[in-house]
Amino acid sequence: MNTPAHLILGAAAFSNPDRKGSFRAAVLGALAPDVSLYVMASVSIFVLGISPSVVFRDYYYSDAWQSVFAVDNSFVLWGVIFVVALLLRRPLALVFASAALLHLALDFPFHTHDARQHFWPISDWVFESPVSYWDRHAHAGIVGTFEVALSVLLSMFLVVRFRSWIVRGVVIVLLGAELFSSSVWQLL
Repeated sequence: MNTPAHLILGAAAFSNPDRKGSFRAAVLGALAPDVSLYVMASVSIFVLGISPSVVFRDYYYSDAWQSVFAVDNSFVLWGVIFVVALLLRRPLALVFASAALLHLALDFPFHTHDARQHFWPISDWVFESPVSYWDRHAHAGIVGTFEVALSVLLSMFLVVRFRSWIVRGVVIVLLGAELFSSSVWQLL
């Protein structure tokens, strides 16, 4: 899924207007598995001046980058964080870890040749799904349509559920980013 969709779904699943900070924790947790990609790609492109095509064609698939992705996309590590948050009775940490786990659960069935090592450090096995959220040759038209529809519905749910204009504004920006990123993938 596109990152904005992950943020919307994480917020819809785990935030609560009656629990202060839960929206922020859910959004940040849903973002966490993609942070390394954004940092490494941004530094490579904007600081080091490397062509985006080289970054996403070569660097993305390199052993070094995949090793980093294995850490922040590990069901094992996020599961440990979830259990620790549960045992310590830290509700916002639990929201954060839950949103990250949801992100991974939604990535797992929708990555083809760009899949991650979701069970690191126990295993370096990679599930290459026949279905993709972005590759038209692997049913992205169907997945992308469902992703956008779900993002729109859940965004409406969040806007109605939260009275905070800041939260509503963030949700609208996230939905705009989702619609934009989905449109880009459709063009590619």
